[in-house]
Amino acid sequence: MVESGPNSQVSSAREALEALVEISKLLNTGLDPESLAICVKLCEAGVNPEALATVVQEIRREAAALQVS
Repeated sequence: MVESGPNSQVSSAREALEALVEISKLLNTGLDPESLAICVKLCEAGVNPEALATVVQEIRREAAALQVS
């Protein structure tokens, strides 16, 4: 029997996020599961993925600069 409804949607979403987390680790993105989930939600909401990647990189640069000073 194939599940349907809210529980199967939540299960599918969880499995998809777990797969993305594993891919993220393999690619050494440095994104934790929560940050990755936020990025996915932003992309689903229509944010340009390339622009989002640029912003994440810039935030990392700024954070590193703040730690140095």
